Amino acid sequence: MAHKDYVARGRSKKQAPPPPQTSLPWLRIVITLSLVTGFSYFLWSIKGIAPENIAHNNATTEQAQSEKNTMPDIPEEEWEFIKSLPEFTVKIEQKEQDAPTVRRLIQCGSFRKNEQAQELKANIAFQGLEAQVRSSQGSSGVWYRVILGPYDSKRLAEKHRHTLQRAKINGCKIWNWNL
Repeated sequence: MAHKDYVARGRSKKQAPPPPQTSLPWLRIVITLSLVTGFSYFLWSIKGIAPENIAHNNATTEQAQSEKNTMPDIPEEEWEFIKSLPEFTVKIEQKEQDAPTVRRLIQCGSFRKNEQAQELKANIAFQGLEAQVRSSQGSSGVWYRVILGPYDSKRLAEKHRHTLQRAKINGCKIWNWNL
């Protein structure tokens, strides 16, 4: 088998084909010239119309302004209730009631194992909130509830619940405080 040296052989005798000659785009040139000519003719044809319209519009504007200045005066109205209202008195019977303050708590979980409740309590503490774990005896055994509160306003309880939701601690419910 003979060994061929491609580098020593040199370049082939074929020459690259000459680049194709681009002809002028006569169609584009004709269309562009006709558009420019048409636009020039349009501008020339409307040249004399503009000053007449402007003068007419100025006269119309002056008439509208003079009509605004000659508007009739607003008639004064007399209201009867202004005179008769001070004569009336209203008596209200007010019973003093102590508004019951409803305190609320947030319960975020109830677990069978204390370790699970403590883990949730720690996650809540990472959010800057203080939770408590309370055990309660139910019909099916001991449950460990994770609660926050008490809250005097529902608004603050909702704010803390939304803070927990943003931390992916879902399932927290707001209840009336009954412990």
